[in-house]
Amino acid sequence: MAAVFYTNKSPFPENKISVVFVLGGPGAGKGTQCAKLVQQKGFVHLSAGDLLRAEQAREGSKYGELIATCIKDGTIVPQEVTLALLKQAILEQFQKGSTRFLVDGFPRKMDQALSFEEQIAKSAFTLFFECPEQVMLARLLERGKTSGRADDNVESIRKRFKTFIDTSMPVVDYFDKQGRVVKVRCDHPVDQVYASVLEALKQRGI
Repeated sequence: MAAVFYTNKSPFPENKISVVFVLGGPGAGKGTQCAKLVQQKGFVHLSAGDLLRAEQAREGSKYGELIATCIKDGTIVPQEVTLALLKQAILEQFQKGSTRFLVDGFPRKMDQALSFEEQIAKSAFTLFFECPEQVMLARLLERGKTSGRADDNVESIRKRFKTFIDTSMPVVDYFDKQGRVVKVRCDHPVDQVYASVLEALKQRGI
């Protein structure tokens, strides 16, 4: 990966890219639904968590240790790091001709939301996956049997739920007041959830 850069001005011409934020508690099924949209609708899927894990594993990364600590503790990585990685990833894909992006698991905090829209692009809307906590817990524990992820255990999961409610729900509420949130129930079969997602995109002209 090339060196991470960070500037205060959006590198994208106005209205040239479509960004949909994808939010929901840990285990809500964001990745599953994003994968279907990539396959069928030509979106580029950028998972903030995957970008951070890749950066953590990258040899010589100055952020690696910091990211590892945040992931283990279930806390949020400083926004400068996540924003820089997202901006770089979007720019790389935009230069290849991609214009539609699903940004998954971000923004996790209010200041991240504001900084992204100021420095990268204004989001089209936020797709918010609503899911009961017990369903998400069961999914994550099941995933933990094979994922190899350090944070797929009960203690880390509980911390992640609390972090999500305390810091991410205000973001959802903020965008909701602007009429920029589409809520989808995701404790249903995958295809049923996907049908709701497609309907939401259609209503928003995407």
